[in-house]
Amino acid sequence: MTNSSFMPRSDEGKAGLLEHLALLLPELAKILGLSDADMAQLKIDSVGFRYALKRLRLSESRLHNWTACKNQLRDGGTGNNDWPDSMTEDADLPPVPPPGVILRLSTMVASIKASKNYTEAIGQALRLIGTRHVVTADSWEPDLDIQNKAGHPALDWTKGDASALEIWADRGDGKGFVFFTISTKAGITDNTPLPASLTTWKYKAIYRLQDEQVGTWSKVLSFPAVTQLG
Repeated sequence: MTNSSFMPRSDEGKAGLLEHLALLLPELAKILGLSDADMAQLKIDSVGFRYALKRLRLSESRLHNWTACKNQLRDGGTGNNDWPDSMTEDADLPPVPPPGVILRLSTMVASIKASKNYTEAIGQALRLIGTRHVVTADSWEPDLDIQNKAGHPALDWTKGDASALEIWADRGDGKGFVFFTISTKAGITDNTPLPASLTTWKYKAIYRLQDEQVGTWSKVLSFPAVTQLG
């Protein structure tokens, strides 16, 4: 069983976590070893980052409207002939946070989790524990995809929680499937010299975890291999 990261992937999610912590952490700050200065900076980061996202959305909306206006002026068409609304500054601007809002957040969370008073219940309440999921390697099956890259087969797959992918190839030479490579990256090109006449190359693969094969073999993929003469 493993935990995913507590940190949201999207900027909207990160802003939400900052706001959640700015609301709940002040009551727990003392027992977790956080200072008033830490709480003040968290508040500035929370308000400032949310404000930046808000202004970005407004800017994107106005960019769309001004682009449509420009296109209508240039090409003609029906629609509103008024200028789009221009963006005005808010009357009360929040303080601009120093660069590194999420870095400070990660550092603070590490400090919280290192506190002798930190518990899993606190982590759950503060949303600092990622979702737990069970790794069931026995059911893993690679989903291979194959593309033509300058005449050579390029294999792609999703790596997931696996350590690597073991790939075997049958190049139509009568040897059947033979070991090709073990790759830790989710994509590799077979640069083996191509045959002079059209031959079908085939590929299959299986995931590896901790240097052992796990799961089941992928479906076999075929690729028409031949030297491309200019």
